[in-house]
Amino acid sequence: MADEHTLPDELRPGEEAGRPDDRIDDERHDEENRLKTSYVRSVVEALDAGDKGRVYDLVEPLHPADVADLFELVDADDRPRLASAITDLLSGEVIAELNDFVRDGMIEALPPETVAGIAEQLETDDAVQLIEDLDAADQAAVLAEMEPADRAAIESALAYPEETAGRLMSRAFVAVPEHMTVGDLIDYLRDTDRGDLPTDFWEVFVVDPAHKPVGTCQLSWILRTPRHIALADVMKRDQTLIPVTADQEEVGNMFQKYALISAAVVDESGRLVGQMTADDVVHIISEEAGEDVLLLSGAGDGDINEPIRDAYTARVRWLVANLATASVASFVISRFESVIAQMVALAVLMPIVAGIGGNAGTQTLAVTVRALATNQLTASNVWRAVRRELSIALLNGATVALVIGLAVGLIFGHPMLGAVIGMAMLTNIVIAGIAGVLVPLTLERLGADPAISSSIFVTMTTDSMGFLVFLGLAVASGLVG
Repeated sequence: MADEHTLPDELRPGEEAGRPDDRIDDERHDEENRLKTSYVRSVVEALDAGDKGRVYDLVEPLHPADVADLFELVDADDRPRLASAITDLLSGEVIAELNDFVRDGMIEALPPETVAGIAEQLETDDAVQLIEDLDAADQAAVLAEMEPADRAAIESALAYPEETAGRLMSRAFVAVPEHMTVGDLIDYLRDTDRGDLPTDFWEVFVVDPAHKPVGTCQLSWILRTPRHIALADVMKRDQTLIPVTADQEEVGNMFQKYALISAAVVDESGRLVGQMTADDVVHIISEEAGEDVLLLSGAGDGDINEPIRDAYTARVRWLVANLATASVASFVISRFESVIAQMVALAVLMPIVAGIGGNAGTQTLAVTVRALATNQLTASNVWRAVRRELSIALLNGATVALVIGLAVGLIFGHPMLGAVIGMAMLTNIVIAGIAGVLVPLTLERLGADPAISSSIFVTMTTDSMGFLVFLGLAVASGLVG
């Protein structure tokens, strides 16, 4: 093993971007590697004192991702002052790591030439994220300040729909013809005069004369293969190709299913135009998972940096929709007014039936939406999934019905009331299980996102049916007249 002291600075372990190996348990980070409150407070106090030198000294040792975290942790009013104090530390890496809302606010405050300079430091996919949310006039002003090659790459990416592989892919990749030998490829990669090769890559794409991918070679294979061997003899011909129009959720599923590190992106004619890499997909998977949860709850983007007006607009629509569906349950109750008046215990117990049914429906709904998002649930296994959830609902319903039936019979001293609520609970949980599967499946068949509106319909079903079954059984059983 080589002596650490003989290694160049950029290869020494324990150092990153000039930072010593004290990232954990230092004066800036806590044990979970988050910026300490005391450190953030020190930066803000220096800003308030107008001591830009002190601010710079505090921030300079941070990794770009930590600088981005610092911007998100300080108040919105402090961010312009912080940016002014550490201008030359605002690298493209920092901007790329910023929360979308924080970044958009900062970019809007910067002149076009500054934004263009930052964008030119970034990979194309990161530069696109920086520019895509600007309004048309600001976007045009920034692009006008960029170098022609960079501008053309970004304009090409912006031509694809949002959240597609064409918009998200990296245009920096290595592609070589299949007539090369391993030695030719190594010499090609080591040619120091070439300035068009990406800094980081994991595999080399082999293309035919029409620039269509015919295979791929991992760097580990190339390094272990004799120089005289032809690439055509060592490359892997079976590869996963991603269409430029593929949705980012589909891309994430492909990487997860086939355990990919990187994959070629091809246009409509099959030509190689870019690549997706695992670091891009990690963000996609995280974003999609969080997005589905937030859509189910109606919480909008669910970001604490989201403007209040945007959060209000997103959430109030959901609440108004819930208000409309809740009126269905209220209508059902109004039909049994006289029944409830005869036995107050019914009014006391109704929310239990509806509430437990709603929880059961939410459980099934969450499982179904996730299965749809990850392609686990398809037309081939729909009815098996329905039978599975029905079986689970019957078991859950029987268990809960037995518990609530015995408890109500003992507490109220009325065995028939216990039997009625037990039967109503079993029925409503079964209904909830069926609705939790069929509602999102139906919405998907209709072309709607099942994560957006499924919970409204499932909740309406479990509430209204819970009340109807419980009060209807009370009447049918002769419990009330």
